[in-house]
Order: sequence, then structure tokens, then C-alpha cells
Amino acid sequence: MATVKKATIALDAMGGDFGPEVVIPAAVHVVKKFSDIHIILVGDEERLHDCAKQYKIDLDKHFEIQHASQVVEMHDDPRHAVRKKKDSSMRVAINMVKEGRAQAAVSAGNTGALMATAKFVLKTVPGIDRPAICTTIPSYGGHTHMLDLGANVDSSGENLFQFAVMGSVLAEAIDNTHEPKIGLLNIGSEAGKGNAQVKEANKFLQEGPFNYIGYVEGDDIYSDKVDVVVCDGFVGNVSLKTMEGVAKMIAVMMRDEFNRSILSKLAGLVAWPVLSRFKKRVDPRMYNGASMLGLTGIVIKSHGSADVLSYANAIEIALLEVEKHVPDQIRECMEPLMGHADEEQAGANQTNTEEAIMDTSSQVSSQVKSQLESQA
Repeated sequence: MATVKKATIALDAMGGDFGPEVVIPAAVHVVKKFSDIHIILVGDEERLHDCAKQYKIDLDKHFEIQHASQVVEMHDDPRHAVRKKKDSSMRVAINMVKEGRAQAAVSAGNTGALMATAKFVLKTVPGIDRPAICTTIPSYGGHTHMLDLGANVDSSGENLFQFAVMGSVLAEAIDNTHEPKIGLLNIGSEAGKGNAQVKEANKFLQEGPFNYIGYVEGDDIYSDKVDVVVCDGFVGNVSLKTMEGVAKMIAVMMRDEFNRSILSKLAGLVAWPVLSRFKKRVDPRMYNGASMLGLTGIVIKSHGSADVLSYANAIEIALLEVEKHVPDQIRECMEPLMGHADEEQAGANQTNTEEAIMDTSSQVSSQVKSQLESQA
């Protein structure tokens, strides 16, 4: 998947449901595939050594252990994690990215705490107001990138425009897709549909420096007509959880039907090769690893219940983003757009000023309105 030369990845070894029992074997799995990498295991030093011995894993020259005295629990409030757990395995791993000791951090821990800590420590790329969570969804054409998946419950049209920029950069860098197709998730493809934020984003996107194909609906996520689907975090997270629920339901129902009778079981044996190929194409473990885009460094979120193969895939995504210099590419893409945005804002301010001067009969109310608009 990745061809990185000498990359260092910091792993929050204590995060997630299983901690080092999954993180260490996953790291070993990746090192066997990509020999020229360095892994920093961050967490309780004694427990990490004990875990390595238990699974008879030799932490050789590819590994380093960085002690951290605290752990961010899955139920911890993000603000508490940022303020009170400054020596947590999650915080130390992200600090390493900021300090340049690692090129990326991977964690299966508390999503809210990870996003809050990463934004506090690393900050966002100039021109990006809010980071977004992006992952890949299986589709007819291979996969679709989708963001935001929960980092921002409420997003303005400008935020959605920024998400589109980041998603376009990621898809082009990771998939080597020239001018990836960008779609804005909506309740319909007609121009008049959607809420105010979506309509505002649509206007911005139509003038954006990428291949915007317009509105897309929920069923388009799985099609080959779009490479990147943009939405706010509320819609994205509900969509993702719905996908997971439907997938589980289909798996359970198929298992029940194949076990219903002897003939059904025989039919299952005949269909097994096809079912195995299908399972491989939609295996959620192969899509584990969500990118926290918009930060000045690379942070990958693994599913909390990830197994060894699933967590290893998240590490490989981190390696690939290191190779492609994704944050730098987002920064380069945002620079010219920031200048354009400043010009638009200056024009809007000039228009407001002229209107205030002309409206002499309500000068005071115009000034108050201008101040409120400026604050908004």
C-alpha cells in the first residue's frame, strides 16, 4: 500500500478497547511488510514490555517505547482530556508529531478527545477553520472518500467548502486520481433542495478549483459517479452508523437463511467462494483508519474495537499520508483560496459601507446591523 522511506509513526498503545494487546501485534505486522519504518509505542512502559513478552514479540530496532503515565478513557470528556491528562499516551503521541519526532500519530482512543487534543496541539492549516474526519466507503468503483463524519455537528457553507478542498487533495494524493469528482450530500439533486448551509456551500463549490459535480444523494455514496462526498459531521456520522447497521443486519440475515435447513447449508457451501470474495470487498477492517484532515500534522483515528488486521490498516494509511505529504498539499491548495476569500470579504465590506452611507434615515440601526454581521 505505502512505499515510505524511513517514516516514524507514534502509536497510542493504550487507546481503544484492547490497548497494547492489539496495537503491538498490529505494529509488528506492518513492520514485516515495510521494513524501513520506525514505530514508537506510547504508553505504560512496564505493561508494553509485559505484553510483548506474553505474545512472544521481539521489539527490535524498528521499535521504541515512550512511557506515558496516563490513559484517556473512552468515557472521558474531551476538555478533561486536554486539560488534565497532559501525559496521556494519546497526548504524548500527538506531541511527538508536533516536535518532529514522528511524522504521524495513530490512536484507537476516544474520538472527541483525540480531535480536541490534536487541534489544541497541532493547530489547523492556515485557511482551515475546523478539521474534519474523513474515511473511505466501499463502492462500485472501489471506494469513496466521505467527510465530515462527526468532528463538526454544525458546519457553515464555508466549512463545507473547506472540507471539499481537503477531500479533493486527499483523494488525488492517495488514489492518484486526477481531478477527483466532488459531490455535496443533499436530500435531492434538484437546485432548490437542501438547507441554507448546503445551498451556501453549493454556491462556493461551483466556483471552487476542483471537479465539482453538484448535489449527490445517499445512494450515490456507493456509486462510481463520485470520488469525494462532502457533508457536515451530524449527517456524516448518522450515515456512517446507518451503513454499519445495515451491513450487520445483512450478515445476520444471510447467516440465518443459510442455516435454515440442510439444503440451505449445501447451497451455502456452493456459494462460499462468491461469498468470500464479496466479504473481502466490503470487509470493514480494510477500511479502518479515518484521517483527521486540516491539521498541520497527520493523525489517524482507528476504530476503538479494531482487531490486529484492522489496526494495521490504520497504520498503513498513516504511512501513505506521510509519503504523500497530505498536510503540505492541503496548505498549498488553500494559499491561493485564502487570497480570493480576502478579496470577496473586502468587497462585501465595501458594499456594506456604501449601503450604510446611503441609508441616512436609519444610520444607527445600520451600524448595529453591520456590527452584528461582522461578528457573525
